[in-house]
Order: sequence, then C-alpha cells, then structure tokens
Amino acid sequence: MAPTASHTQHLVHSHAHEESLPGTVNLQVSEGDDTAYGQALYPVPAEDPNDPLQWSNTKKSLILLVCCLYSFLGNSALLGPSVYIGLYSELFDITPTKASDLISYPNLAFGFGSLFLVPLYLKIGRRPVMLGSMLLFVGGLIGASQANTYGGLMAARIVHGFGSGVCEALPVQLVNDIFFLHERGERIGYYTVCLCFGSMGPLFAGYMLSGGYSWRLFFYVVFAFAMGLLVLAFFVVEETAYKRKTVLSAPTSSAGSEKAVDASHTEISPAIPSRKSYWSTLKPWSSIDHESEFWIMMPRSFTYFLVPQVLWVITSFGIYIGLGALAFNYTFPLKITAPPYGWSVTNSGLITIASLLGFLFAMPFLSSSDRLAAYYTRKNNGIREAEMRLGVILPAMIIAPCGIILYGLAAERDLHWIAYFFGVGMDQWGALFYFSFTLAYAVDSYQANTSEMLIAMNLGKQAISFGMGIYLLDWILERGFAVTISGIFAGILFANNLALLIFMFWGKKIRIFMSKTWLAKLHKSTIKGVEVA
Repeated sequence: MAPTASHTQHLVHSHAHEESLPGTVNLQVSEGDDTAYGQALYPVPAEDPNDPLQWSNTKKSLILLVCCLYSFLGNSALLGPSVYIGLYSELFDITPTKASDLISYPNLAFGFGSLFLVPLYLKIGRRPVMLGSMLLFVGGLIGASQANTYGGLMAARIVHGFGSGVCEALPVQLVNDIFFLHERGERIGYYTVCLCFGSMGPLFAGYMLSGGYSWRLFFYVVFAFAMGLLVLAFFVVEETAYKRKTVLSAPTSSAGSEKAVDASHTEISPAIPSRKSYWSTLKPWSSIDHESEFWIMMPRSFTYFLVPQVLWVITSFGIYIGLGALAFNYTFPLKITAPPYGWSVTNSGLITIASLLGFLFAMPFLSSSDRLAAYYTRKNNGIREAEMRLGVILPAMIIAPCGIILYGLAAERDLHWIAYFFGVGMDQWGALFYFSFTLAYAVDSYQANTSEMLIAMNLGKQAISFGMGIYLLDWILERGFAVTISGIFAGILFANNLALLIFMFWGKKIRIFMSKTWLAKLHKSTIKGVEVA
C-alpha cells in the first residue's frame, strides 16, 4: 500500500450527529471516536487531511489570528476618526452632527458590504474574497489620507468601510469551517475581543494629534498595518470552503447500533487522499461553486430576520455597538473637553481605556460557555442543547445596563471623570458576553446556511447602531444625557438583555416551533453542502 497522509497525521474520527431538531446534537461516544470534554467531536470531519477540521491547531490558530487582526483594524479605522468630529466641523465648515456622518455612514457601509461580499465568498471562495476585500480596505485608507474635501473623505471612508465589512462575517464563518462545536464559543470570543478592541481607535487617533501631526497620520498608520496583514493573509489563510458529505443520523441507544454505525462508516470510507502542497494553497483564487445561488442569496438572507435567535444577536450587537462604539465615542470627547473638565482634544479618546479594561476583565470568561455546555451535556447523557451555554451571561444581563445608567448620570450632573470610566467599563464588560455567546448560541441553534444568517446579522446590527448614532447629539441637546442615555438607552438595553431568560427557559420550544415552519423548510432546502455545521 502506498504511503498516505494518514501515516504522518492522525485523522480525527467521530460518530456524533445532529438530531432531527436543529440545535440538538448527539455527542455520545462510540468506539474509536476522538473526544473533548468526554464527548464525541462535532461536526464529523471527512477522512481527508484537506478537510479544514483535520488541520493542525497551529494552522487553525494562525487563520483565526489573521481574521481577528482584520476585525481589529477594520473597526479601528471605522471608529478612530470619531475624535476628529470637532476638527472636521471646523475644517469643512459644517455642524458637528454633519461631521459625525463621517462615522455613521461608513458604519452603515461596513454592515451592508456583507450583503455582496458574503455571497461572493460562497461563490468563489473565502480566500479570494478576503484578499480582495483587504485591497479595497487599503485603497480606501490611502484615499482617506489624501482627501481634501468633505465629499472626498466621505467617499474614501465608505470604500474602506465597505471593503472591510466582510471582516465581521469571515471570522465567524471560518470558526464554523475549521473548529469543532466544543471550541466555538471561545474562538468566537477571540474574534469579538478584537472587534471590541477596535473601539480603541479613537485613543490612537487622539494621541497622534498630541505630537503635532495631522489627522491624516491615523489613516497612514492603519494603512501600513493593513498592508502587513494583507501579506500575512496571503501566506497563511488557505481556502476553508470544503464540501463534506453529511453524515446521516443513526440510532445510538444501544451498543449494536453503535457497531452498525461504525461498520457503515468503514464501508463507505474512500482511499485517503494526500495533503495539498503548501505552494498549491497560495494561489489567490479558488474554484467557483456553480451551485451557489449568488443573486438569490441576497434577498433570501433577509428571511433570517424572522428567526428569533438571529434577531436577538442583531439587537444585542446593534444596541451595544450603538451605545459603546458610537454613543460613548461621540459624547465623551465633546463633554470632557468642555467645562468643568477642560481636557485637551488629544486626551479626549482616553475613554477607550475604560472599554479596554472592561474587555480585559471579561476575557478570562471566554471559554466559560463551552465548559458550561459540556457540563450540562454530560448530565444530559451526551445530548447537547444549544441553550446550555447561555447561563454564563446572567451577570452581564444586570451589570451592563447599570453601567449605562451611571454614564448618563455622570454626564448630566458633571460627576467626576472616574464615573464615566466605571460606567463604560461595566457596559463593555457585559457587551463581550453578549457579543460572544449570543452569536455562538445562534450558530448552534440554526445551522442551515450559516453564511446567509451572517448577512442578516451584519445588516441588522449596523442598521440599529446607525439609527442610534445618527441623531444622538441632537437627542441629547433636546432631552439631556440622563433622559437619553440613562433612561431611554438603558431601558432598551435592559429589555434586550432580559431576552436571555426567554431563550434559557423556552429556547428549545422556540426551536421546535421554528423547525415546523415554512421558513425552516426553505432554509433546509437551500443547503448546498459547502459547509456542514
């Protein structure tokens, strides 16, 4: 027998399978299965070293690192110029509200870019779309650095926002492509940490002014890092789309049935192919998937707004981004540079330190939802329900709205600046829980065509955050900080957070109901097998 890749690499095996109800997975261990937390691995990888699930942890981690850094740079570039609102107002002779459009409209383009780019990466592959989007990103950045008019700067900002918008969908897609179910909560958490760290862009942008440099330097610096990331992505990110045959569900209640499954698996296993050479993976194009319905996918993605778990992700991201990334970054620089504080413009981005601390204190909990789900799965005789990871969010449900209330009252009553920092830190600590674990829960619950679901999520959350940010300054001038932020915004956030209890206690019943609707039949009928979640 000729040598094969299996002689040098252990190929993972598993007999786990999804039950008839989406979001319920049988992780009972059969003989020969690879396990984690004492449970069989899911999804079930093909017996092929080219299956992304069979790749080494080093390779997977490098791909995730590139995606996370892309998300960080994309969000930094999007939000960084928020500290320049006053400067742009004077430079272009426009109102601060008009100047804030330079953040709001690129933010909208950032979300709507996925409407085109996600179907494109299903059609022609993840790798070429990632590389192409990075080229758009760097092109828009260099354009912004050279802009001399409001319209020119707006156009360049929209280009780099549109191009980098796919960095919101790609990390989740690639986590779905290359990691097992028991790893997803933590890996998605890494992506959301970098997304959140992107809100530090205003801090970097503000301090670049302190050296006497132009606002253009910010775009030069992000451009330089983006070019370096483009080179790294070219050499590291292999195409992760893989057509894996769906493993048919089989009874696992008896030893006999387990043997039958194992026998069936052995009979249909083809000869193990060789691993592709590294150089062959560097080509910047992939094969075209002729089954992918590019144009139909765009309108069909809007049907995911009707899926409760997806809608909860949209509202969670949209509200937290609208509050944290926009409301804080819009209001703090204007508030802290005015009496009684009188901070310099260069120090007005320091509020991002509070965000950073909030995220850092939340990071030790990134694997908590995976561990909690594994614990409940063991207690449930190896049957995993999507809702088993949600309990870790309970503290964040209360702490985040309290932070919003504190921030609004501090601004209304001119409290000590430390009150602003505590308020932002509390909100952002809770935000990381909602970003990471609602997203992981939705992917667990509704695994038909994850890419289309990601389009709906990106469109929805950016639209909500845009709506919360575009007239924010006008609302505050009309109603005050306490009413707008501590009252209205905190109330909206708390109502969204309370949905956690609905999904914890009735999430499975919702999944059962949804599985019987025309919507579930529509989504299931369109699965092409490119990715098997």
